[in-house]
Amino acid sequence: MMSDPFILVVKTLGNLYLFIVLLRLVLQLSKADFYNPISQGVVKATSPLLKPLRKVIPSIGRIDTSSVVLALAVQAVILVIIMAIVGYQLTPTHYVIYTVAGVAYHLLDLYFWAMLISVILSWVAPGSGHPGALLVGQVCEPLYRVCHRFIPSLGGFDLSPIFIFLAISVLKQFVAPFVI
Repeated sequence: MMSDPFILVVKTLGNLYLFIVLLRLVLQLSKADFYNPISQGVVKATSPLLKPLRKVIPSIGRIDTSSVVLALAVQAVILVIIMAIVGYQLTPTHYVIYTVAGVAYHLLDLYFWAMLISVILSWVAPGSGHPGALLVGQVCEPLYRVCHRFIPSLGGFDLSPIFIFLAISVLKQFVAPFVI
């Protein structure tokens, strides 16, 4: 299915925008610095579609439901376009399952790469003041905090990233069969 160049273009561009929408959701959930230049870029890229949605869909607690709906909509559009190119029709139930699974998979993927970057930065540039490094640290901090409740640091060696990577990998394997 990936041999078709149109599918490659649709998946690449669609998943890039989905990544930006999910990044905005994660930045809000982790209470990352809104004035970080990268955060501002994410806000500018997603605001044209989120502003109208926010007028209709209220937030539930700390969760920006309009960002969740936009992420689901982007994934659904990608799925519909790919199915139209391939010439295959899914049932509405399958569209819902593949859409939710796709968003969950890409969210786990976002956290996987953020964790990997965080680990590499801790070796190469600990305490870096670069906006990207600060943002990655703010995104990963809630995961570290949850993991540190169960796994204490061993002197100067932190095992929590290993367990977080393991948990993300296991969850991605559960979701992967439902991702197109």
